[in-house]
Amino acid sequence: MLSIALAGKPNAGKSTFYTAATMAEVDVANYPFTTIDANRGVSHARTECPCLERDERCNSEHCRDGKRYVPIELLDVAGLVPGAHEGKGLGNQFLDELTNADAIINVIDASGATNEKGEPVEAGEHDPIEDVDFVEEEMDMWLAGIVERNWESVERKSRSPEFDLDDALADMLTGFGASPADVAATLRGLEYPDDPIQWTDADREVLAREVRRRTKPIVVAANKIDVAPEENVERLLDLDKPVVPTTAEGELALRRAAENGLVDYDPGDATVEITGDVSDAQRGALSALAETMERWDGTGVQAALNYAVYDLLAHLTAYPVEDASKWSDGSGNVLPDAFLLPAGSTPVDLAYAVHSDIGDGYLHAVDAKSNREVAEGYELDEGDVIKIVSTN
Repeated sequence: MLSIALAGKPNAGKSTFYTAATMAEVDVANYPFTTIDANRGVSHARTECPCLERDERCNSEHCRDGKRYVPIELLDVAGLVPGAHEGKGLGNQFLDELTNADAIINVIDASGATNEKGEPVEAGEHDPIEDVDFVEEEMDMWLAGIVERNWESVERKSRSPEFDLDDALADMLTGFGASPADVAATLRGLEYPDDPIQWTDADREVLAREVRRRTKPIVVAANKIDVAPEENVERLLDLDKPVVPTTAEGELALRRAAENGLVDYDPGDATVEITGDVSDAQRGALSALAETMERWDGTGVQAALNYAVYDLLAHLTAYPVEDASKWSDGSGNVLPDAFLLPAGSTPVDLAYAVHSDIGDGYLHAVDAKSNREVAEGYELDEGDVIKIVSTN
């Protein structure tokens, strides 16, 4: 399962974002370090279900009238402060929690009501643009420190006749989530000495930054747009970085209202409809939130998750089935499973995602939409429905 981590300063709204995206109860408070131990829960990426191409909707619990929700892991890391990579604010402990994440959502307070230390201030007193590069810089310098501390072992290995720099760096960086392919691809884009002993601090820092960029891409969630000056949000959107306007509090309110039958709303919808008996105060709050959603095309929480999965990580959704004509499993359940796979994945990759035995016994695959057999090297598209034929 893909793992997305929420990071940022204390009090930026990470825990509210996490609660809204997972509906898991966590501590939410208006002071730094509300979260100490990382929270882990299940959220979802949203996409169009292939059942929209059929006369009837599927019966998957993860499909809501053609809106398909694919499970991902969401990690809420405690707030970071300046100097976190040096251990300030328990920073190294918190940064270590990001090791196994596939992508990062940097939650910032777009209203400017949280200073650089994560302390509440008057709205507009702090410039939120200063927070955009904050998590990226702390992660880069944290990894640079790891590389520096372990460089002596790379130098020792270099004395061996069988020494291979790619292998040595891959061994060192595997714990950060970098694969040998990640390291090799990073090195291909850099100029560096062949002898590790000749590497400088600057060489190691460049390596750390490029490996982080490749293995921990970041999207910014410009949070609290419901109370932020619009010019703040517009300035953030003008940056040459992926930024998604969000209101985590708004999303949480909508999900709770939907649970209580007060509104018609699914995560990621751009609009909301009041369907239950609400008080005048509730109606006013929901109407104000609806205006925010109209301005920014929703609350942004689902959009940020989707951007991390489908854009930053370039994944697609594929649906394995046993019956190619009915798009069902052996029990008649239509489109029961959905898998997130990297772009460029093949039916063989999907087979292994279902089960290693299915992959080992792979014979061929059928595109259930066209009812035609596809080649082993066929690159899957978003929404493909695939019947896998295997000896196992």
